[in-house]
Amino acid sequence: MEDLFIIRKGACTLRRCPHIFRAMSADDDDSFLIKPDPGDPRLTRKVEGVDQSGQALITSVTVERPLTLFLNGQEIVTMMTIGDYPEYLALGYLLNQNMLLHDDKITAIDFDADIDTIVVRTKRKTDYEEKLKKKTLTSGCAQGTVFGDVMESFEKKTLPTDVEIRTSWLYALIKRINTQPSLYLEAGAIHGCALALGGKPLLYMEDVGRHNAVDKIAGYMFRENMTGEDKIFYTTGRLTSEMVIKTVQMGIPILVSRSGFTAWGVDLARQVGLTLIGRARGRRFIALAGAERIVHDVPIEDD
Repeated sequence: MEDLFIIRKGACTLRRCPHIFRAMSADDDDSFLIKPDPGDPRLTRKVEGVDQSGQALITSVTVERPLTLFLNGQEIVTMMTIGDYPEYLALGYLLNQNMLLHDDKITAIDFDADIDTIVVRTKRKTDYEEKLKKKTLTSGCAQGTVFGDVMESFEKKTLPTDVEIRTSWLYALIKRINTQPSLYLEAGAIHGCALALGGKPLLYMEDVGRHNAVDKIAGYMFRENMTGEDKIFYTTGRLTSEMVIKTVQMGIPILVSRSGFTAWGVDLARQVGLTLIGRARGRRFIALAGAERIVHDVPIEDD
């Protein structure tokens, strides 16, 4: 992925190489490559209101805005998003819908903040007119979508079996995510997703829909040539069919959530051998698929 992006924001045109997209340098934190910035004024807004006793207050609310995505000359979808990392969101969405291939050459990404539009341009010619007629609205917040042929490719996916998740890694990851400054703690009304190696979180993305947060991570992985076979994916959202499908699309064998499961999510995880861990809070969790990858190396009663 050595090509350069061309990104237009309003009247400005920026040409920059992939690694400049990092939200922070390695010196800023001992693990995160990207993490939420609750201080970004674009992402929250102060609103006046009253509390349960009628007292006036001012609180932060999450901002959501539309982003219309084009692939070459074709309009694909309009997403509701908080608006950070639009390039990763666009790439990840296209990847997880099988509209962008892992060997595609990206020639440019044009983002215009004035009209809330982003255009991904590829060397390969694309036409998804028929595909766009067959889509399913998912249970995700902010209207996620899954196209029919995604399920066809899902059934052919295989995940590595020679990986493990140690309970010590799981507990460390949960503690780190729960104590990480975030838009969720600042304003709420948002979901978070993290990519981890062992107990070390690498990426943490937030958005009004959990599917958007997943897609941002998928887009980053694609842009940075990061593989998923040795990674753990964590989400604050429910373990639905959509979450399972997107995790498998990224080649990640372990999916963890502090929330619960849907029956179809469990069925799909078992079908492809995905380790599915839910209701993970503190040192408690439930695994409904792929439990053979779990190594219990820390007694639950230990601090």
